[in-house]
Amino acid sequence: MKNILVLFAIILSSFTATAQSDAKAKALLDEVYNKVKGYDNIFIEFKYALDNSAENIHQETKGDVTIQGDKYVFNYLGATKIFDGSKTYTVIPENEEVVIESNEDNAEEGTITPSKMLTFYKKGYNYKWDVLQNVKGRNIQYVELTPIDSNSEIKQILLGIDAQTKHIYNLIEVGANGTKTTITVNSFKTNEPISKSLFTFNKAKYEDLGYYIIKN
Repeated sequence: MKNILVLFAIILSSFTATAQSDAKAKALLDEVYNKVKGYDNIFIEFKYALDNSAENIHQETKGDVTIQGDKYVFNYLGATKIFDGSKTYTVIPENEEVVIESNEDNAEEGTITPSKMLTFYKKGYNYKWDVLQNVKGRNIQYVELTPIDSNSEIKQILLGIDAQTKHIYNLIEVGANGTKTTITVNSFKTNEPISKSLFTFNKAKYEDLGYYIIKN
């Protein structure tokens, strides 16, 4: 789940320049941020692919996320994660359980959630201008991000930005262990009509279904 949420952290992140960072890359990232922060809400459908040739692993799946301010609803691998601005509710139908966490700050260290979007790039990464590629008629400009921490589990992140729309096209993360994670945005919608109750957890509904309610 952490790798998936990295994408959405990047989409709405603000960026702080360092002496080692590329000013041209920063300007593009700031342009993406300034455009996206003006939306009332965002809905993203994505494809997630994980590859490790040494281990002969290839996995693909799809998911979606709706984001409004700090709040979000995230659907992935059959589970739903809801953050209402105060608590996180993870609904797992396979186990017939709901896990409630009172504070996202208690999440696993290094986990990047949509609620941390505006601070994700305040520290920890250098970035530079990378290649421009034509992908199905779209000009995708890549920015390379490398962790400042030499012991990071992440070796490199390539962020692909549509040069015309200034929206994120994809994210390629290469791990120190050689695993490559690719997240591609299939659909990016903004300012959609959404229910006022979308980010509200209905406890009675799941109690009636016989779900276990677990509070951490």
